[in-house]
This record gives sequence, C-alpha cells and structure tokens, in this order.
Amino acid sequence: MKASRASVVGGVAASAVLLLSVPAFAHVSVSAEGEAAKGGYATVNFKVPNEMDDASTNKLEVSFPEDHPLASVMTQDVPGWTAKVTRTKLDKPLEMHGEKIDEAVSKVTWTADGKGVRPGSFQKFPLSIGALPEDADELVFKAVQTYDNKEVVRWIEPQQKGQEEPEHPAPALPLTAASEDGHGAAASHDDDKSDDKDDKSESAASSDSSDSTARVLGVVGIVVGAAGVAFGVLAGRRRVNG
Repeated sequence: MKASRASVVGGVAASAVLLLSVPAFAHVSVSAEGEAAKGGYATVNFKVPNEMDDASTNKLEVSFPEDHPLASVMTQDVPGWTAKVTRTKLDKPLEMHGEKIDEAVSKVTWTADGKGVRPGSFQKFPLSIGALPEDADELVFKAVQTYDNKEVVRWIEPQQKGQEEPEHPAPALPLTAASEDGHGAAASHDDDKSDDKDDKSESAASSDSSDSTARVLGVVGIVVGAAGVAFGVLAGRRRVNG
C-alpha cells in the first residue's frame, strides 16, 4: 500500500513538472474578419498576447511577404498606439484597377504611447489589406514583439507541412477561393439589381393596388348612384299615386 501511494505521489509530481516545462502556446497570430478571398480585400487582426509576468509589450513590427506584395494596406486607430506604414519600391510593378503600382507595403509598426499590452492581456491590431494574391493559399507574415524590458521575441518561423509547430511560428493567413469578381463588386452589383427589381415590383404592386382600389370605388359609386336614382323614381311614383 505504501509503495502504491508513493507511486501515485511520484506520478503527480512528474506530471506537474511536465506541465510546468511545456512552453506557452499563446503567440502572435493573424485572422480575417469573415473570409480572405483570393484576389479580393480583407480586414485582418493581428492578435498579440503578453507572455511575460513582469513586462509589457510596447512594440509590434509586422513584415509583409515579399513574394506576394500588397499595394493597399490601411490601419485602424488603436487607442494608446501609433501605427507607421513603411513602403518600398517594387522591382516588378503591380496592376490594380487598370493602374500600375510601383510600390507596396513592406512593414507596419505599432508603438505604444502608454503602458502597452500588460501581463495577462492581449491586444488586436486591425488592418485592411489587398488585393490578395490569386496564386497562393496563404500569406505568411513575420512579426517581432518587443517588451519594455528590452526583450525581443521574433515570430518568424514558417510552419512546415507534416511537422510540429515551431517554437516561434510566423503568423499565417489562410486564403479562400476567389469570389466572382475578386473583391465583392459583382455581389454588390447583383444586390443593387435585386434592390431595383424589388423596388420595381413594389411599385408595380402599389400601382396595381391603386388601380384595383379605384375600380372598386368606381363600381361602388355607380351602384350608389343607381340606387339613388331608383329611390328617386320610386319616391316620385308614390307621390303621384298618393
């Protein structure tokens, strides 16, 4: 019995040591609000958790993929943070909406104006990006997280298929199948057409209803008028007979 209890205690202790030795799974990641369709535009969020107990994250640098340059990148105000967009010249210009673009965004840097991301919390940094590539299944970014104690964590290791997640994985954004026009314009156009059809249908229905009402009122008027004439004739006859 004593040996059994000793085995149980030893097992619990070993499990505790194992749990304490497992690295934190929280890391800088990126996800889309809705879908990130190939050839289209998307709003994405870079989620930055704080993995330290005695320091705050006060800077985030996100480098964009060079093999799939993005010409359109817009930041959204994040309270307590200042964003800076860095652009670079392209060796091969891109074509967007019939125009040639000779530069793309290479990096976005957020710097805390105050205390930053405190221990035990996280912060989201939103971006609007596009046009997304049509010849890729994902976009891989490289993120560098800096703490106010000067420690730097580089989330730059790509995930290899069939292998375990690296210690510091780079944020990866999965891309979905392209929409009909690449950025939702066709859907919007169809919606406009649908709205026009609905408006015309409603207008036609309203017109038909008005015509029906007019016809009913006309018939009622004729009936009332005929009744009035008949009543007058009968009243006249009564006076003559009387």
